[in-house]
Amino acid sequence: MTRIDDLFSRTKDRAALIGYLPVGFPDVATSIEAMVAMVEGGVDLVEVGVPYTDPGMDGPVIQVAVDAALRAGTRIAHVFDAVAEVSRHAPVVVMGYWNPVEKMTPKVFAQRLKQAGGSGAITPDLIPEEAGPWLEAAKEQDLDPVFLVAPSSTDERLEVVGRTNRGFVYAASTMGVTGTRDTVSNRAEELVGRMRGHTGLPIGVGLGVSNGEQAAEVAAYADAVIVGSAFVRALQDEGVDAVRRLAQDLANGVRRRA
Repeated sequence: MTRIDDLFSRTKDRAALIGYLPVGFPDVATSIEAMVAMVEGGVDLVEVGVPYTDPGMDGPVIQVAVDAALRAGTRIAHVFDAVAEVSRHAPVVVMGYWNPVEKMTPKVFAQRLKQAGGSGAITPDLIPEEAGPWLEAAKEQDLDPVFLVAPSSTDERLEVVGRTNRGFVYAASTMGVTGTRDTVSNRAEELVGRMRGHTGLPIGVGLGVSNGEQAAEVAAYADAVIVGSAFVRALQDEGVDAVRRLAQDLANGVRRRA
């Protein structure tokens, strides 16, 4: 059983809370401090973001943050440093695009991620059919590969992801890029229902959640609530303490729906 499996076994009576922040924003040390603050506020699993020059899934808030991180000199080595520190406090997955992994080679990336204490990786621009080397490397290191589904995903796509993923399934609540929204797409609940017909894995919903009320809404039908842009904006506008307060609000939301 991986740390992610253990987490979901311990949160069967409520949804888990997953929080994302990119490494290096506003600097490496502060980004790590903010990730730990998320855990202190109630986040159950941390997505450590890999800064990348072409973050196709990410909205403007995260794009600005990762651009600043790259300009400040953040590199892949800093990502493993963050994983090593944050994994002392909670399970960690890396959230990143495929090019940096391919450049390092999946085998080396998986080895370094495991050595740092990571539990898996979310690869938003990689599909299972093209992920052979990564799946093999992840299996060798007992890491959980996490692929995404969206409202537009066919039943065939849901079936492939359902049998390939380990840990959990990432369900994007809407078509489009990340970002906080006034409401979470009503297609998210439909997608979760469809996905449950193809997997026994926990299903997490991301894209759009920004406060405790929305977290409670998603927690009513999903196994995990995934929050990214709201944490980045909190760190950008008010600093680490705001990240901790937001985590507390979101954690209270998911627990209200227990």
